[in-house]
Amino acid sequence: MRLLAIVPIALVLLTMPIAAEAGSVRAPVDMATPPWTALGRVQTELGTRCTGFLIAPSVVMTAAHCLFRRVTGHYVQPGSVHFLWRYDRGAYADHARVTAFTVAPGYDPFRELQTLGLDRAFLTLDHPVGTADDDVHFAPAAPQIGAPLLLGGYNRDHDEVLEADRCRLRGFAVDHGGHRLLVHDCYGEPGTSGAALFSQAPDGRWAVAGLEVAVTGPGGTIGLAEPLAN
Repeated sequence: MRLLAIVPIALVLLTMPIAAEAGSVRAPVDMATPPWTALGRVQTELGTRCTGFLIAPSVVMTAAHCLFRRVTGHYVQPGSVHFLWRYDRGAYADHARVTAFTVAPGYDPFRELQTLGLDRAFLTLDHPVGTADDDVHFAPAAPQIGAPLLLGGYNRDHDEVLEADRCRLRGFAVDHGGHRLLVHDCYGEPGTSGAALFSQAPDGRWAVAGLEVAVTGPGGTIGLAEPLAN
């Protein structure tokens, strides 16, 4: 996940953020237990590693910038992208190759500050992974300020295991193009891009409220996610 400085982004806060919680604690999760059942590692044959999650047995959502190569100015070939479902220390529940991917309309990797809120991609897998019961549920509405959140991803410093952090929604913002973003204080490093940001739905289940796209602030202490709630 890219590390973005808060001054160049000049995010416009739409609400007053709450105070950050004192110290975050990351811990490995049981990937056979909800809400982690849908997650896995997205990686390219060129070495890029991000996080992704199943929204259907053959479709994974992740961050679009994970598929873009700045050295060439082009996206990677779909066939060079792999999804390792429930990856953990070299083992995984299934391995699928990507046959095609679609980037969200409007996202421009050359204009990141204007399109950060559109930074998502949908990967089509070469075979179904798991069942519909393993797919994520989407939150019925955006979380409110102060709502508890969960973020789990393959952070660069421990990228062989999916670690999760519990935090809260600090506020909302918009990128330079006016696209909304969720602002939170869950910990994230490069590799967590594309991870699902979970909030608790009225029925008690943890459901996807956003997709992690960037961090900013001192030491990457502020996370930015695209809102995905229905």
